[in-house]
Amino acid sequence: MLKGEPIKFETRLVNRLNEEYFLELNIMPILDNTLLDRIFIYAKDITDSKKLEESRRKIKELEEYENIRSEFFANISHEFRTPLNIILGSIQLLELYLKKNKIIDDNDTLYKYNKSIKQNCFRLLRLVNNLIDITKVNAGYMQLNLCVCNIVSLIEDIVQSVADYINSKNIEIIFDTDIEEKYIKCDKDKIERIILNLLSNAIKFTPENGKIIVNIRDLEEYTCISVKDTGIGIPLDKQDIIFERFSQVNKSLSREREGSGLGLNIVKSFIEMHGGEIKLISEEGKGSEFIILLPNNLDKEVNCEIGTISNFNNVERISIEFSDIYF
Repeated sequence: MLKGEPIKFETRLVNRLNEEYFLELNIMPILDNTLLDRIFIYAKDITDSKKLEESRRKIKELEEYENIRSEFFANISHEFRTPLNIILGSIQLLELYLKKNKIIDDNDTLYKYNKSIKQNCFRLLRLVNNLIDITKVNAGYMQLNLCVCNIVSLIEDIVQSVADYINSKNIEIIFDTDIEEKYIKCDKDKIERIILNLLSNAIKFTPENGKIIVNIRDLEEYTCISVKDTGIGIPLDKQDIIFERFSQVNKSLSREREGSGLGLNIVKSFIEMHGGEIKLISEEGKGSEFIILLPNNLDKEVNCEIGTISNFNNVERISIEFSDIYF
């Protein structure tokens, strides 16, 4: 008699009382000359060890969640506190100038502090908007205001609206497309926030004399929008978490390169609400490329007015989305 190769596996059983059990089965074939003669089966109850393993796994998940939560609140506290301190400091200095009747004599100072207050109000507004939006997405209350629009013209207008600012950072911005016109159904305001968020990130992580390239291609089922930069890139081991809520690639980066960790998660949520997806291609030290795929979902029978392009030269709207880039 010869023993064949043993087979070992686990199985889950549920009795009539809906109680769960786990068994480890060991199956050993007994051969008579190369022919199967009998089978030896050994079953071991591993329910307790399985439950212990599951408990450990849940505890580990809770610990990881608690760490993420603690880091988030520490970070969000800083994100609130910093602009509030700047606003308060600016107001106190203005009060000092008022007491000394120096405001009229020094208009440049007034404009300086007014700009600081306004910019940091934008930072707070963006943070609050992001917190509200992520809450709405989680609760299922966020809705799309769909209309039919030319996605090529929409993206081009967004890029042009921030081109001067990007150039002022000594970064070249390039818009390229292989199609002049493509109509799809989308929420223009959310598309604007998606693109502005990606451009904002590209500016933060791209050094002077770098490039940001926005490209549009027409695929068979999707419209592909790419935002590519020549910045610092994202480490390979961090690319899987880049779209997770509250995640930051490198917590050791200076404050001007940090944020609340909500932006890319909101971007991903908005894109998925459109039925699309977003991908990342990046190499550390060589830049990053975010690729958005929006479905070509235009129904020929849709009785919907073609959406007019909103005014993307609205400085305040852009300033809100770019407010985490310190001037």
